[in-house]
Order: sequence, then structure tokens, then C-alpha cells
Amino acid sequence: MIGIVNGEDSYKLLKLLKHDSRPLRDVLADFDAAFPRSLRFPLCTSLYLILQDKIMLSPTERLVAFSILHQTYASHSPSANPFICFLVIAACDDGAEKFERAFIVQLLESSSGSAKEIFKQSASDYVQGFDPSMHTFPALDQLQQQYSNGAHSESYNCLFKDTKVKNVMPDPNVPSGCNKNSPEFDLLPGTKPKIGSGDRDETIAGLLSNISLEGLGPRWIRPRPPRLPIQDGELVWLIPDNNHELLWDYGMCADTSRGAAVRDLIAKAAKGPLVPAQQEKVLMELANDPKLVYHCGLTPMKLPDLVENNPLIAVEVLTKLINSPEIAEYFTVLVTMEMSLHSMEVVNRLTQAVKLPSEFLRSYISNCIASCENIKDKYMQNRLVRLVCVFLQSLIRNNHIDVKEILIEVQAFCINFSRIREAVGLFRLLKTMEG
Repeated sequence: MIGIVNGEDSYKLLKLLKHDSRPLRDVLADFDAAFPRSLRFPLCTSLYLILQDKIMLSPTERLVAFSILHQTYASHSPSANPFICFLVIAACDDGAEKFERAFIVQLLESSSGSAKEIFKQSASDYVQGFDPSMHTFPALDQLQQQYSNGAHSESYNCLFKDTKVKNVMPDPNVPSGCNKNSPEFDLLPGTKPKIGSGDRDETIAGLLSNISLEGLGPRWIRPRPPRLPIQDGELVWLIPDNNHELLWDYGMCADTSRGAAVRDLIAKAAKGPLVPAQQEKVLMELANDPKLVYHCGLTPMKLPDLVENNPLIAVEVLTKLINSPEIAEYFTVLVTMEMSLHSMEVVNRLTQAVKLPSEFLRSYISNCIASCENIKDKYMQNRLVRLVCVFLQSLIRNNHIDVKEILIEVQAFCINFSRIREAVGLFRLLKTMEG
């Protein structure tokens, strides 16, 4: 299994834990300086795995490790710390030393701004000066509600977790309850090495960089899936039948010159006005072959130029495209393009030729009104207002739009430009329709 961190980083981390005689704030500052932010979560995960087994670290090293786990995420809320649930459970572990539980409780309290003095002490000074009578140990429910409420619990629990064989075990040569770091357990000259002798840090670093500390679990049993019975109809795919009947494409050699001519004329029409003969040819070809409109080369991006230069051709093309799935894109371009006499002419002719969506007409009218209100030049503003009023009167008189849908907006437009005669006439028409 791939390790969590490499051997060099593991050695640096374990060396940092041994600084138990230095103030904790200095050790934490060294941790931040020694490791980039991208490595801090893998390193904290390594500490989390080591701390789960009480034989891996000395008591003071465990306090340093707990402070790193907590302070690495101290700038976030407690529930955002990925190891907060582990810290809360460790603070309520009856099998742990009381000074360790009290230390973790003070770490948790430092999240709210209190108990900051703990980081001025070293881990050794804290253990030596610990007084059990000065500390109380809150219940697990209280700590969970106060610090880990809203935090994610353990994300994954394997069914085989309890059956895993641990790959870290106590030294059989050290009796239970004895200090495994005592000199009496060191290797003496001329004697046979004990089972657990050797560099402990080297062993821990090797575990972190080569295998998982979560233990060796049983392998999943993956039986070979049963094979389904072969059906008679499936055998035909072993030797496919290739005796297919050929179909002739009658349009393969069809004359495409008409489509090419129309494409050329549409391209010219988007650049400038066509002469009457060219305009008549385009209209005639589109009338003779309605499907030719799908191959004429017009796109929504070219529509504004076609509307301004050849509005009659634009009307004919849009009429033929009315049932196309792309017609909504063309309508969107008509609404958002700059308002002009030709664009209103195109929309007016379209309302007479086909049934236009009411949403499109409302949006177009709103754009016309907004354009009139935003123009700064008074002469051009008066001219556009007259055009819009004539356009709206045509739509209303021919029942191409429901007056109730635009009544309030158009009335406000007429009142705003009441100095213009056409706006007064439109207002009177609205009042007549309303009555």
C-alpha cells in the first residue's frame, strides 16, 4: 500500500515531536515553517494514525502531536477541523492519562479565545506541573455539542475494521506497565538483540511511508460470476449475415447549383442592398424550395446585417425558419439588436405572415421603449418615438398582440413622450381599447 508521506518528511515530523522542552508555540511555528500547506493534511493524518496507538509515542510527544492536530486548523471554526471528532473522543478517553485529557480540553477551549497560556509552556513543563485537582473533565455529549456539532463523523467504516490484524504491537520483552524507554531494556554488548530492539523513529517513519497503520484486514472474496446460458438467437452474432440489400441515393448527383447561387446572394445581402433582380431571384428560389433556407448560409450572428440591408429577404428567411428548432436564437438576436426602422419593419411583416410568440413580442416592445428612453439626441429620439408609436398602433389594430399584456408599460411610454403627436394618438387608442 502506498504510504501517506515520504520517509524524509516522516523523520522531520518525528524529530519535531521530540522538542518537548520548547514552548509549544515555537514548535507549532517550526511546523508551519518546515512544511508547505499542501503537506499539512497528510502529515496530520499521519499523526492521527500514530496517536490512535498509545505505544507509538512518549507522553510528551503525544501532547505535541495533539497541539499540531488542533492548531493546524485553528484559523477555521472547530467543526471545520477534519480531526475535531478524534480530539473530542480523546478528551473523554478514560484509558488515557489525566494530564493528556486535560491538555486536549484546554486545546479545545483555546478555540474560543480562552486558555491561550497553554502554548507558552513546553510539553514537559505541562506534565510536571499538572495538578489533577485543578481540572474537570466534561462529558462526551457536552464536548460534541460544543465543538463538533455539524462536523462530519468518520466518513467510512469498513465492515471488516474490527477483524483487522494490527501491524503495531507491544514489545514482548517489555513487561506491561514498565517504561519501554528505560535503559535496562537497551541492548547490552555481547547479548542477542531483542525482538523489539532498534530505532523506534526509523520503524515509525517506515510504517508511515510504506504501509498503512490502519491494520491488515481480510481480503474481499470475489467469486467468479456465473456465466449466463447461451440463447439460440445469440449465435447469429458469431457469423454475422452480410447479405444486405443496397439502397440507391437518388440525391447523390443532384444539381446543387441553385443552393450555391442562393448562398452567394445571401452573403452579399448581409453586406449591402441587393439589386431588384438579385432580390427577386432569392425570393423565388426560397419559395420554390422551402428547405433551401437550411442551406443558404444564414446564421443568427449574420441576421442583424441582413435585416438592415435587405429586410424583405430577412422576412422571407425567418418565415421559412419559423418551425426550425433554431428559431428561438434568431428571435433573441432580433430582440437584442439595435432598434431601427428596418428591424420594426421585419417584425411587423412577420406578425402578418406567421404567428409570433407573445413572449418575443413583449420583449421586442420593451427593447423599443428602452431604446427611445436611453437615446440622448432629441431629434433622433423624437424620430424613433414616432416610429415606435406607428409600429405599436399597427400591432394593436391588427390584433397581433394582447393589449392587456403591454398596457401599463405602453401607457407610461406615451405619458413620458406626451409632447409628440403620435404618442398622444397611441394613448387615445389604448384608452379606446381599454374602454
